[in-house]
Amino acid sequence: MDFEILYEKICPRLKKMARYYNGHRFFIDEDDLYQEMCMYLWDNYKEGMPTGINEPYVIKGCEFHLRNYIRKQREKASFTSLQEPIGDSGDTLQDVLPDRADPLDVLAERDISIDEIKNNGLSAMEKKVLVFLLEGHTAREAGKALGISHVMVLKYKQRIIKKCRRESVT
Repeated sequence: MDFEILYEKICPRLKKMARYYNGHRFFIDEDDLYQEMCMYLWDNYKEGMPTGINEPYVIKGCEFHLRNYIRKQREKASFTSLQEPIGDSGDTLQDVLPDRADPLDVLAERDISIDEIKNNGLSAMEKKVLVFLLEGHTAREAGKALGISHVMVLKYKQRIIKKCRRESVT
């Protein structure tokens, strides 16, 4: 099979894969991931696809290459503490970066509305799920901690949203 034909056939699949892996890695762009797979594809199949190899095999090879590329890039990424001094002045990133915290009245309003939601008509389990979700846990993490499936967490979340909408209308 000619390279152009192979590329046209698996291109949508590669784009979808790049979009998926971009969602899990915050420091690599989706376009970079797609281009990395295309380069791998070119390096290995520019002369065409050998006999006995099918498209799913090629796609899986691209995925393995991409996962390895992400792993290597993650090892190269450097993380800096906000309290670590930068430059000769001794300033820290925390001093230099702007503070994007909400004003106190907005935070107080948010806390009051969350308390109203928790105290008005939520079941005990809905309150527990709400607390986990507000703390930034994923549905899977909340489900594991509460001993229920992530699907049940999502159902509880929908119930909470429905009750909040009902509460805000009245």
